[in-house]
Amino acid sequence: MPATPTQQLVTDLGLQRHPEGGYFRQTDIQEETVPTPFADGSKRPLSTSIFYLLSYDNPAGVIHMNKSVTYHILHQGRAEYTLITPGSPPKIERHVMGANAAAGEKRQLIVGTGVWKMSQLLAEDIKAAGDKELVNCLITEVVVPGFQWEDHKFLTREGLNELFKDVEDREKAVSQYSRYLKA
Repeated sequence: MPATPTQQLVTDLGLQRHPEGGYFRQTDIQEETVPTPFADGSKRPLSTSIFYLLSYDNPAGVIHMNKSVTYHILHQGRAEYTLITPGSPPKIERHVMGANAAAGEKRQLIVGTGVWKMSQLLAEDIKAAGDKELVNCLITEVVVPGFQWEDHKFLTREGLNELFKDVEDREKAVSQYSRYLKA
């Protein structure tokens, strides 16, 4: 099945710009609530879900952290997810969401609590673009317990410096990731 063009996805799915970068639309909020361990037992929906789209014109998200577990399920395209688990030094993982399992790509990615993450289209996909409208990645994100903005944070420059304080080449690491901070 050929890729669906970006503008058609935005229109057909009713997507809007996302504060993290890309486009999104909330697709579900479960009515059942559960106490969350992340906000003194406050109630949250059992789960929430969104469509999330990266495109040629909006190819990367910013570094952020959700307190809840997030399940990412691929619909089309490819994107690289960078996960940074705080520690001394921090653990950095990269995963490509895509359909080529033989190349190590994943159709599903689970990001646990307390992990910084960001996503971006692959540079080689952007460079090889014949039709820019076909360079995109559409996923569903399911957040458990459900997403609330107070359970979310963006990485700041101060936080980035702190995160990499024990890294041997700290300046290089900070430089590499600073472009993915929310302006």
